[in-house]
Amino acid sequence: MGLFDRLKQGLQRTTQQLVNQFDDIVRRADAPEARSRDVDVETAEALEEILLMADIGVGATSEIVSAVTKRSRRGESLRELVKQEILRILEVPTFAAQSSAASVGKPHVVLVVGVNGVGKTTTIGKLANQLKREGRVPLICAADTFRAAAVDQLQIWADRAGVDIVRAREGCDPAAVVFDAITAGKARQRDVVLVDTAGRLHTRTNLMNELDKIRRIAAREVAGAPHEVLLVLDATVGQNGLAQAREFTSVAGVTGIVLTKLDGTAKGGVAVAIAHDLQLPIRYVGVGEGMDDLLPFSPREYVDAIFEEKW
Repeated sequence: MGLFDRLKQGLQRTTQQLVNQFDDIVRRADAPEARSRDVDVETAEALEEILLMADIGVGATSEIVSAVTKRSRRGESLRELVKQEILRILEVPTFAAQSSAASVGKPHVVLVVGVNGVGKTTTIGKLANQLKREGRVPLICAADTFRAAAVDQLQIWADRAGVDIVRAREGCDPAAVVFDAITAGKARQRDVVLVDTAGRLHTRTNLMNELDKIRRIAAREVAGAPHEVLLVLDATVGQNGLAQAREFTSVAGVTGIVLTKLDGTAKGGVAVAIAHDLQLPIRYVGVGEGMDDLLPFSPREYVDAIFEEKW
């Protein structure tokens, strides 16, 4: 099964909620007698309701509906107009991220952040596997030293992916583990160091101080590090994930999003809300529990998968 088909399968629940009602609106709006006219108020209101139900968010929905109603259709399908506007929102932060993604030093250091329970540890294992498939050699750093279970779970995923892991005993200074991992990465000529960080500390100040120390150590050891900070969000929590994203962005300097459990929700539209509200790119999406079920995010394939024609 190709990447598009796997993404489409992962988005089935979102598509089922969105498309059937959307198709009814499109049928009316694209009727021969209506296709040359601007989108009317009734259609705009129905479109707004559907987009909000898919968790696309108030801001993004308002922008999409406003843009569609202001455009002269010139015979264009309502489906294509909506797809174009969503694609425009998704592609802006993605393009910006691609423009600044080049690493200055090696290894390429990636911090992975997020609250406990979103699938952060499994994401790191899958990401390591994805990087190996791309021909790069990663190393995993277990810097969440506050939870022994997290380190043990990460060891299992590292073994499954067939990659090295640097770990320390419970309670060690996370920044010291990051230093050891980067040192090992250099010595072993690894291409990427994936750093697992603590999901939640007692206070925001503790979290900020720990991440700041990790960033300082990484920058001291490798030019330009950390080169990426990926925030893992659970798609099933929908709009609540935006609050998490804002918090971590202010603390950790997030550069991209990994959206997990996309196959378990009808709220897959939250990807659009994230891109619109936070101006952050979606880098990867999780569409299952298997090792290969972390996919690079393609805005166009995402939009095509959700709005695939049923008639």
